[in-house]
Amino acid sequence: MEKFSSNIPWKVSLLPPAAELETRTVLKKLPGVHRALAEMKGIAGTIPNQAILLNTLGLQEAKDSSAVENIITTHDELFKAELNLSGSLPGAAKEVQRYVAALKKGFALVSKNGLLTANHILQIQVTLEENQAGFRKVPGTVLKNARTGKVVFTPPQNHSEIVKAMSNLVNYINDDSLSDADPLVKMAVIHFQFESIHPFFDGNGRTGRIINILYLVQKSLLNIPILYLSRYIIQHKAEYYRLLQNVRQKSEWEPWLLFMLEGIQKTSVETTGLILEIRKLMMDYKLRIRENYKFYSQELINNLFRHPYTKIEFLKNDLNVSRLTASSYLTRLSEDGFLTKKKLGVGNYYINTPLFALFDR
Repeated sequence: MEKFSSNIPWKVSLLPPAAELETRTVLKKLPGVHRALAEMKGIAGTIPNQAILLNTLGLQEAKDSSAVENIITTHDELFKAELNLSGSLPGAAKEVQRYVAALKKGFALVSKNGLLTANHILQIQVTLEENQAGFRKVPGTVLKNARTGKVVFTPPQNHSEIVKAMSNLVNYINDDSLSDADPLVKMAVIHFQFESIHPFFDGNGRTGRIINILYLVQKSLLNIPILYLSRYIIQHKAEYYRLLQNVRQKSEWEPWLLFMLEGIQKTSVETTGLILEIRKLMMDYKLRIRENYKFYSQELINNLFRHPYTKIEFLKNDLNVSRLTASSYLTRLSEDGFLTKKKLGVGNYYINTPLFALFDR
């Protein structure tokens, strides 16, 4: 059998066929996962402005995905960073902001083209890392055991081999004639392939998790990228790396596939619950504000939920009102307990406290 030097199935022809991947146990697992994912997609569609979920849940995914790589920040730091009221931001918050930008960039590209190409992946990486390094050109990147420091896996070292491996992966992503496996099974295979190729000098884990979400969007299993698997990976980090390594060393695909399917199912259920809570809170604000304020509008509600931390400029732009009018609206809402007014630098910001609590708990 033809193999690349790293002895990993970079080529589609070297991957197990769908019939071997989709064991009896995997096939029994799939219907429940699809139901949970479809329910989440349907509930998400009931939110009147999808940017609300893309902004808030996208930021949640960015925070958790970065935490997998030990880039740690808080919701408070992230929401303050969105306000851009202070010139100095913690480094971790800046990195998470770049992740959000990379996720949105990838979503725009997939939505426009219906494809996820090598060029798209490179554009995502440029946004994430703010450099034009591209695929690795210098050998030496290895994966080590975090505890012992021992090298456990050596990905492709030659640039041309990396390019060939990524070309193969992109073909697998976009050409369904190469495999008739279930899209959720293919997503797990794609993630394994990408993380094993390790095509970039840095940011492979975060880029790989963005690809996961974009692939589900490409296959119409999601309308917007809101399935944040990173929290599940954090909770099971040791098992995640162990199962990845077992596929490389022992071709143990079934445990890896079941792990990823369980992650999709659990995360879908949790995200559905969170979206329902957001929707309930939105409806509560909508009814009470509409009843008591002449300045009520759906655009106002959208602003308060798209930005857990909002400011005068956000409201001014979203509602197309003067700065003085926007300030008056926010002052009244904070005086009556809908928002909590805070000072940062020379400006004020306003917290949707119940919404913040949903993310911060």
